[in-house]
Amino acid sequence: MNCWQKFTFTRRRHHCRACGKVYCAICCNRRCKLKYLDKEARVCVVCFETVHRTQALERMRSPPGPSPNPNVPSEYCSTIPPLQQAQAAGTLNSPPPTVMVPVSVLKNPGSDGCPREQKRVWFADGILPNGEVANTTRLSVTGRRGSQESSPVTPDPPTAGSRVSPGSAAVSEGGLSASVEVVRPPVSGPWDYSLLCGVGGCVERSPSLLPEDEEGLPPLLITTGEEEGGGDLLVEERPAPCQILLLLEEGGPRPLTFVLNANLLVNIKLVTYCCRKCWCLGSSGLQTVGQREVVFILEVLPEERALPKDLFTLYLSIYQDKATHTHWKYVEELGNVAFTGSFLGSKEHGGVLFYSPTFQPLEGLCLPPQPFLCGLLIQRLEVPWAKVFPLRLLLRLGAEHSVYPSTLVSVRFRETVFRETGHTIMNLLADLRNYQYSLPAVEGLRIHMEMGHSYIDIPKSSFPEMLKVVNASNEHVISVGAGFSSEADSHLVCFQNNEGTYQTQANSQPGKTRTVTGASFVVFNGALKASSGFIAKSSIVEDGLMVQIPPETMEALRAALRGQTDFHIPCGKADGGELRDNVTVRWIDWSSPVNAGVTSGVDRKPLEGVHSVRMQQDTEFESDGRTIRCTEVFYWLKSPDMSLSAVLPSCSVFHREMAVASCSALTPHLSVLSASGINSLALRVSTHTDMVEYQAGSGGRLLPQRYMNELDNALIPVIHGGSARVPQTAMDMEFIFYITHTV
Repeated sequence: MNCWQKFTFTRRRHHCRACGKVYCAICCNRRCKLKYLDKEARVCVVCFETVHRTQALERMRSPPGPSPNPNVPSEYCSTIPPLQQAQAAGTLNSPPPTVMVPVSVLKNPGSDGCPREQKRVWFADGILPNGEVANTTRLSVTGRRGSQESSPVTPDPPTAGSRVSPGSAAVSEGGLSASVEVVRPPVSGPWDYSLLCGVGGCVERSPSLLPEDEEGLPPLLITTGEEEGGGDLLVEERPAPCQILLLLEEGGPRPLTFVLNANLLVNIKLVTYCCRKCWCLGSSGLQTVGQREVVFILEVLPEERALPKDLFTLYLSIYQDKATHTHWKYVEELGNVAFTGSFLGSKEHGGVLFYSPTFQPLEGLCLPPQPFLCGLLIQRLEVPWAKVFPLRLLLRLGAEHSVYPSTLVSVRFRETVFRETGHTIMNLLADLRNYQYSLPAVEGLRIHMEMGHSYIDIPKSSFPEMLKVVNASNEHVISVGAGFSSEADSHLVCFQNNEGTYQTQANSQPGKTRTVTGASFVVFNGALKASSGFIAKSSIVEDGLMVQIPPETMEALRAALRGQTDFHIPCGKADGGELRDNVTVRWIDWSSPVNAGVTSGVDRKPLEGVHSVRMQQDTEFESDGRTIRCTEVFYWLKSPDMSLSAVLPSCSVFHREMAVASCSALTPHLSVLSASGINSLALRVSTHTDMVEYQAGSGGRLLPQRYMNELDNALIPVIHGGSARVPQTAMDMEFIFYITHTV
């Protein structure tokens, strides 16, 4: 359930004693002391880190006290009933007992003659260790990682404090919460995040509100009131499929909003895009688990009257993979998702390729705030290119639909643009069969070809990446992939004809003269012999540039790349004839346009151009049916000589402990924050040589003082000591937090 390897005769099953999930020996090879066992037990690597982090946090938050007197049992014996010890152990605000005495040693008051009911443990999917199906209709203490059946006694209500546990345990009936909480936060538009957490109506705390039948649809979110953005929000019963198309056609510019779970919405509308009638779907809520929002534009089939429900399932799959920590692989720029079965009515639909729009028109579409990704449906034979060389596939689909650089519209049941791989230079540069390696790419590297001159531009900030490529390459060849250049007015596109051979064409921006053409990769081949009569040769190979140079030139090129200096390669005859072309490798001051349109939650400061790192937070912080997690950390480097890759190793532990301390401080106030419309907030930490300061805010306004006092109590111990060392580099770090409903 972690590495997804199949169990064999030699690869045995092991289950974690903390979460109950099934793992292989590598993923479940740690041991630690658990409160319900007398000795150390086998746990998985995720629970091992979570338990130790929680114990350290409890020690930090627990008040100091004298050591118990061994001659006075009342000082070291637990006075909490055994059935409530698990809750008491995970409560931070209540003073925990110094020692938890094993339950079997003590007798409960009034328990004489009353046999205790046997406890059973089942896995998270409801299966007992002996293979039988567990009876979950009884009152049980359940969590995301597993459950433990207890006697049918109503427990005491939990205290109004935070609770930190690896399993996010919550008292429920039948594994689902019996109560439904209704919150009516202020609404400022169809894309306001306040819509996501407990909108007016009855949003059940369920992993999915999507029906299992083929035609059923999730609940519909509607607004009561005549004014735009006004009125109350209500969740309607699941609408009939025959009514949706009528609502979309009569709805005008406003989309319909479907509720997939308590934190994830999907907006959908009918649009006419590039002379085609299309479904336009946009998500709202993926950012709460650290994932960029996703947009799909799908061409409507003739006589199609039903919504593409498979896209709802894909949205849920993307969300649940991050929300349940199945694997920490986010869908990024030029990332892909591959399908194993039928999707949108055909087994030939092999997956989805994700990318950010550039020159495509976006007017009239149903779009979330920037930054977001667009999903493009690809065929099964196109999946290998999406995995090892996605830019080639993206540009080829643009040329197929006469759009530059690529199309936004997904077309079902179309002909594939690439067939069997056949003979291509990529067979030498990437593994198109097992995907074990691919063409290395350097962020921001661009290849511009002009009349008589070719330029390989490498950003100075990407020097560590380029150095890795040089050191990993063999003696005679250096190959590197380039990114799409917005400064070029055309780009090389690789076509595969009916015979299977590859040809080269160029796709240009409409209405512009072709002067600068971009390429997708460059190969420096250092095996050119003196007998060839050339000092160097450059040529176009498929959608890339091939530069053949002598061995001595290759050595000089390697030295220039390692020294971060420009390098010029004249190409042509060695007998003094006219030069045919020139190739120049140059280092430029350029940064990729990351986080376009993002602003700070503290003071609305623009974050465009500021690099960020996804936060992988294993520990769950839950209170009153809500959780808080840190999803992303932005880094401002005050020194131009510093790079993010050089800073991250020294401050990774610090930013993890700051995130955990902030979550623990705000957990008791989640319901109040959510009810007041604060569902996302930011913490900015500024480090200097002799001082550390921080601010916290939401929507451009600072948090009230009562929350800052809680943050002071939690953050100051981390700053002034502990296992995390404060980074000595002068920089700002901004932590992004989201409050969600437990699903």
